[in-house]
Order: sequence, then structure tokens, then C-alpha cells
Amino acid sequence: DRPKALMIAAPSSGAGKTVTTLALLRALRRRGVAARGAKSGPDYIDPAFHAAAAGAPSVNLDAWAMDGETLRLRLAGQGGGLVIVEAAMGVLDGARDGTGSAADLAGTLGIPVALLLDISRRSASAALAVAGLRSLRPNLKIAGVILNRSSGDSHARSAARLIDAPVFGSIPADGRLRLPERHLGLVQAAETENLERFLDAAADVVESNLDIGALEESAGIPEPPVGRTVSAIPPIGQRIAVARDTAFAFAYPHVLNDWSARGAEISVFSPLMDEAPPASADSVFLPGGYPELHAGRLAASAGFMAGLRDAAERGAAIYGECGGYMTLGAGLIDADGARHRMAGLLPVETSFASRRLHLGYRRLRALGGALRGRFAGHEFHYASVLSEGPGPPLFAAADAEGTSLPDMGLRAGTVAGSFAHLIAPLP
Repeated sequence: DRPKALMIAAPSSGAGKTVTTLALLRALRRRGVAARGAKSGPDYIDPAFHAAAAGAPSVNLDAWAMDGETLRLRLAGQGGGLVIVEAAMGVLDGARDGTGSAADLAGTLGIPVALLLDISRRSASAALAVAGLRSLRPNLKIAGVILNRSSGDSHARSAARLIDAPVFGSIPADGRLRLPERHLGLVQAAETENLERFLDAAADVVESNLDIGALEESAGIPEPPVGRTVSAIPPIGQRIAVARDTAFAFAYPHVLNDWSARGAEISVFSPLMDEAPPASADSVFLPGGYPELHAGRLAASAGFMAGLRDAAERGAAIYGECGGYMTLGAGLIDADGARHRMAGLLPVETSFASRRLHLGYRRLRALGGALRGRFAGHEFHYASVLSEGPGPPLFAAADAEGTSLPDMGLRAGTVAGSFAHLIAPLP
């Protein structure tokens, strides 16, 4: 069966999209609805919260990096229930080339949008967001609005007065409806204390203040896929060992699922538990995450580090993204200025004490190693590179608009890595 879907979007970041999405997913689950989450754009953290709230996997849908058919197939793969798609940033915000917004995603999939409006600093002016979106995107299906952070019934009525769309209700301002954050977004679901209690409390709030039934009814049936083949990143090996714990959690589920679907055997190991990749693995994937928060513990994980070096010596393909790249380097300086020895498999030295934001989509062309072809990727980190090289780079790079950037990453034998996270192939 084809799923129904509804997007939760907002005029800006910080409006409460994630908490509202989680509350809806948990409320629907408690009602016996087969609801799942999806996330617009390049995000690794929110989908894990979706999975906790719904009790089912979430999926990334990236309108900049993925073609329309792949987007429709990935959404259809969520099954025959109801998919709540959480938008990223503001509803019209995307890459610097103006594409890839949540509105673009909703238009490609043909699904309606429930616009979440933070009315904490406005009332009747909230209607401007709806009117503006109708003017700028007249073909976008606006199912209605959710008023958030209301100070009371009279405030909500004033905010709704000029809105030319159904109002599903208003969520009161409540300090309990907040999740802890750190430099790359929310604290990860696996690290959030009392997450189940929070999810149930948030569901209680939305059930008391929103018309859940009307929201469910407003969901639409997405455009069906035409074919059966997604555009997927090929596996880096046949037996792939993937680092997975709170230091290495930023792996896109769709990438690992695609590797499995193409016959690769995926195993997982925990560097923080001092586990080495299995000796039978012909390839090792170190995803991004937070190695900068665990640098001392990783440096002391002799079994993990020795296992990486052994894998390199036997010719296994080792690939690191962002935090994984930093771990493959010679050393990592933490926020307090202490240097920790890393695996030493790539000539790169990084620092989290000297922070600088690197953010944006990347067009990448592999220059060698286990990866072949062109890829859509994303870079989001605060680490500084103290030294990089000598050695051949991994990618030729450009930004979303196609403007050339310096080459990214390094290769050394069968070991390779960069600060980019790969999302999908480019044609």
C-alpha cells in the first residue's frame, strides 16, 4: 500500500518542528496508527528521534541531493501507513543555488504541508507567513497551520483571526517541551536522558491542544514512483565493518540499507567499547559523529586503534567521513587544547579548540580509492585543520552552485577520508 504523508514545516528554524513532529508521531502511535517519520535534508540526528517516537525507522529525503524518482521510492519504502515529514530550516530555505528546500520536496512528492507558526512574539501577524507562502508558492498544498508557543486561548484566537487556512490548534509555551542541544544540533537520542518520558509528555500536550484526527485526515497520497531503482552509492566492499556508537553515529541509514540491498554484508563495532573491526572485513567505514567529545577515550582504545592499523596492513578499504576522517588522522586537539593521538593512517591534524564553521552542500568527484564517480555530499563541522598532507586528495570539490572549492580529503594506500558526508550519486 502507498503511504499517506504530511509535512511539518515552518517559516524559520527554531519554530519547534522537531518536538512537534516527535509529539505527533508518539500520539499517533498510541492511537494505533502505523506512523513513521522522515526528514527533509542532510540530518543524522532527528531521524533517530523519529525512530524512538514512532517505534519504526525514519528516512532522509534530500531534494537537493536526490532525484525525484529516488525521493518517491524512498518515501514509498516507508510502508502503507502515515509518514510525518519534518522539514529543515525555513520552508523555502535550501542550498545556496536556491534548490532543495522543504517546499521543493513537498512539491516533488505532491504532499501537503502543515505550517507550524511560532506566535510567541506575534499574534495577528502570524497570518503573513501563510499569505506569503501562498504568494510565493501558489502550487504548494497548505493543509493548515499549527500555532506554537501560545500564551493562552485569547492569544491563539488573535493569531488565528486573519489566517486563511484551517487551524489545527495551538500548543502552549512550555519549557518542558525542549530537548538539550550541542554544537551540531540536538544531543543524540541515544544520549538523551528520560527520552521515553519526554516523548509521552509531549504527546500528552499535543493530544490536549491539537486536532490529531484532522491532521491525520489532511495527509495526502504522494506521487507514485514510476520505476523500482533508487540512485544509490555503491558499497565500498563486500564485508563492511561500520563503526557505530555515540562517537560515530552520523551514518545515513539509506546508505547502509542500499549497501545491504546490493549484497554487502554489514557488521557493526564500537570504538568506544574498544572493539576492533572484524578481521574478516574487507572494508571499514568510520562515519561522522562526535570523536572530539571522546578523543581521550578513543586514543586509549588500543584494541580499536590496532584493529584499524591491522585492517590497513591487510589491504582493507578504510573510509572515514568527517569525525571518521579526524580519527584516521595523526592527532586531534580537543576543546580544552589537549592533543590526543589518533590512528595515524592519514597525514591530517585537526583541532576542536580552534573552531570554525564549515557548512554547505558539496559536489564531489572521487579521485581514487574505493569510491568511484561523482557524489552529492554535505559538510557540517566546527573542526579546524592544522595540517593536511602531503598526499593525494580524495575528492575534487565544488559548492552547490558549482563554484570550484579546494580539493577535499586525503588518500594513503587503501585508506581515505574527508570532511564530506556522501548522500547520493550525482549523474
